[in-house]
Amino acid sequence: MGFISKLFGNKKVEETTMEKLNIGIILGSTREGRVSPQVGAWVKEIADKRGDANYTIIDIADFKLPLLGEPGADASGAAGWSEAIAKQDGFVFIVQEYNHSITGALKNALDYLRDEWNNKAAGIVSYGSVGGARAAEHLRGILGELLVADVRVHPALSLFTDFENGTTFKPKDVQADSVNQMLDQVIPWSKALKTIR
Repeated sequence: MGFISKLFGNKKVEETTMEKLNIGIILGSTREGRVSPQVGAWVKEIADKRGDANYTIIDIADFKLPLLGEPGADASGAAGWSEAIAKQDGFVFIVQEYNHSITGALKNALDYLRDEWNNKAAGIVSYGSVGGARAAEHLRGILGELLVADVRVHPALSLFTDFENGTTFKPKDVQADSVNQMLDQVIPWSKALKTIR
């Protein structure tokens, strides 16, 4: 190794030996007939092609998370939920708009944890009649309180143009570009925030 490399390090070696980030793709709905699994699978397919992180779908429907504080409720899924979120370095939230906001299930799942969310980055992929924009804006406020830094680029999917009959996900080609642009922001922010955890 040459003098300059010893002095300044070898950036290429550092990059290849650095551990890949873990990015959780969180499905924000538990309703019967939901389309979030289709959207989540699409985001994961695009993300996996990048090879820049370990992307995992995290479905809140897989965890028993009754209303937080509900007496006598079986919250046996809370420990698993905590573990799944704690090992992530960043997130992509799949958010559907219900009544101009996020789902009750997503808000409840967010409220179950505190430290596990802190100092991580997130992107938002939303859908609804106006692309889920109002739900995404509500989520941004909640994420800020949980010390999650959300990125600017926000793929907004329309129920009218990106879904067939409101149920079968068929996104326009331009939407994949938007997902990649969002991940171009999520990855460096996740790396930066990892240094302060």
